[in-house]
Amino acid sequence: MNPGHSLLNGSNIEQTRSYNRRVVLEAVRTGGPLSRADIARLTRLSPQTVSNIAKELQQAGLLRERVRHRAARGQPPKELEINPTGGYTVGLELDHRHLTGVLVNLTGEVLQERERTLPRATPAAAMPAMVDVVEEMLRARRISRRRVLGVGAVMPGPFDVEGLTSVGPTTLPDWEGFKLRPALTEALNLPAFVENDATAAAVGERFYGAARDLQNFVYIFIGMGLGGGIIVDGQPYRGAWGNAGEIGHLAVVPQGLPCSCGNLGCLEQYVSVHSAIRDLRAAGHDVEAPGCLAELFASRDPALMTWIDGAAAKLRLAICSLENLLDPEAILLGGHLPDGVMDALCNRLGSLRQSVSARSDRRHPRIIRAAVGSKVTALGAAVLPVYESMSLQLRVLLKDEGRSSVPKNNKHQLVTA
Repeated sequence: MNPGHSLLNGSNIEQTRSYNRRVVLEAVRTGGPLSRADIARLTRLSPQTVSNIAKELQQAGLLRERVRHRAARGQPPKELEINPTGGYTVGLELDHRHLTGVLVNLTGEVLQERERTLPRATPAAAMPAMVDVVEEMLRARRISRRRVLGVGAVMPGPFDVEGLTSVGPTTLPDWEGFKLRPALTEALNLPAFVENDATAAAVGERFYGAARDLQNFVYIFIGMGLGGGIIVDGQPYRGAWGNAGEIGHLAVVPQGLPCSCGNLGCLEQYVSVHSAIRDLRAAGHDVEAPGCLAELFASRDPALMTWIDGAAAKLRLAICSLENLLDPEAILLGGHLPDGVMDALCNRLGSLRQSVSARSDRRHPRIIRAAVGSKVTALGAAVLPVYESMSLQLRVLLKDEGRSSVPKNNKHQLVTA
């Protein structure tokens, strides 16, 4: 059992059985393999409740049993762990020129991966490519749709915001008003989930990366634009309209550079792949994609190093504000910058400003480099269907199942949680 694992409080009320299933799954996912007694201690559920739920989850294929090997006498205890082949999910990441797809099992192992180049990432071009990528990966592994929990799709936000959507170089063209979730659900006959890229990246890091031990953190996602994924008490915080974390539009420079949102001095005008490419072009470089930055960094190009210095200065201001506003355990930095450029940016942050996070009893550094890598958003997308089954959602108690979109003729019997 993971000694650092915090208590997960469940309830023995019959009406909250679905919630308790999620409590048990979350305990096994983060602390497993665990015996039934371990789970009862962690969740404060009764041993009988844990036993009943464990049986249901084993029958559903989400958990499996193994025998703990030990040298002591007596019957070795049986432990429960996530069953990797109990189900599969698909993650799709759409950005300005590429579509990335991954097929993963329940432990996050990537079984298939596909990439497609899209000269223009419009709905008309992206939808057929998304369907083809999913179909191709399922055929390659000979996986039946009955064993697929769902498909998660992520793309840059914000979503459906007047004056901010489908304008400027950091947003995708022609998506305003297009309902991706029902369109994917109908096209694939699978449950579909849609999220912005920064939130998906935060979820991916929480499941598989540097944030596994964190309950409250902010993921600063540096892509073509700049976004933030906010995790509160282990759950994504999305805001009233699903656009929480649009930190790229925090004003950090009074009367600064104009932004496509209509304001001046927005953070993503100084900290984003787009801003780096813009500044490098102004210096005479012919660059179009993030990969070009790696070559310039290898030679320590003066224009790129100047951009890194300026980005770090602006980012330092934003980090102080985020810490004072949200009081996170840590702030993660990641995204689509090449590794060397991202490392240099983190190093340039140096001594951070004073905030409520500058305390001596911290368990984690204030800034943590994201660990999953360039596929974190696609992996985070694949986690979205799993989150619906495993995460601790208060909405279950309120019987609000409105976020997922499941076709009426879908015959999934896999997930009982």
